[in-house]
Amino acid sequence: MSEVAIQLQEVTKIFGKQTAVDRLDLVVPSGSIYGFIGPNGSGKTTTLRMILRIYQPDTGMVKVLGSAKGKTADDRLGYLPEERGLYKRMKVNDLLTYYARLKGCYSCQGKIDQWLDRLGAKDWGKKRIDSLSKGMAQKVQFISAVVAEPKLLILDEPFSGLDPINMQSLKDAVFHLREKGTTIVFSTHDMDMAERICDTIFMIFKGQKVLDGTLDEIKNQYASNRYRVGFDRPVDLTGLAGFSQIDQVGDYTDFTFAGADSASEVAQRLSAIGAMNHFQSQRPSLYDIFVRIAKPPEVIMTP
Repeated sequence: MSEVAIQLQEVTKIFGKQTAVDRLDLVVPSGSIYGFIGPNGSGKTTTLRMILRIYQPDTGMVKVLGSAKGKTADDRLGYLPEERGLYKRMKVNDLLTYYARLKGCYSCQGKIDQWLDRLGAKDWGKKRIDSLSKGMAQKVQFISAVVAEPKLLILDEPFSGLDPINMQSLKDAVFHLREKGTTIVFSTHDMDMAERICDTIFMIFKGQKVLDGTLDEIKNQYASNRYRVGFDRPVDLTGLAGFSQIDQVGDYTDFTFAGADSASEVAQRLSAIGAMNHFQSQRPSLYDIFVRIAKPPEVIMTP
């Protein structure tokens, strides 16, 4: 199997006067969980639709599973859209058989049974879709996307609206698929979930790539002026020049320092205040980085 599942080179997509995707380069490694993030209107959905062959790029190349050409209904791809949709009057087993056969998987009953059992749905086969709860229906839709054993799986907000138990069940299923070699593109607005399950994170903003790498690589690009300190005796940092957003966390104090000082210089300032037993520079979360990039500029109102 190729080391690359998806490759985009200088891809541009324009709708009227709006450039939705602008000269985008992208490489998704095979067998990885690749996070797609970006604010609404950033070009994320357009990019996913080009990977799915729903759209064709105006310029550039989209290569999927080794081919720069292909059809929308590629049997090697599985897709779970954000907007869910199942045939409500069908029974679970009949529906999953139908979806599997659409992908060329005809001897599928064993796979259906395995997936129902894995997701705690062993006895659902004869239930009608319209009798299922939202969480149950979401599990069935997930199975419909994976039952034919796709080489590439695109998940758009797969955990939206799920309770913690069902969320964990689907998350374990995603890891299982990765272990079997499936490449997973995971589109989400949940930054915490992206941090927890993705091997690599890609962020698109205003049609252009602004982040692409492992979580450690991304966090190392964004310096943080947030720190945690512990003193041998109680020390109040409130009111001191440059110190803000001060929070007490157990025996430690978290704070933001407004200045260009390095971490060692901030530590020296603190040592002059009191004897420290702990000092740590806190790296920003993916949520913090997302907001820093995508937050609209503040509008200053003039009288």
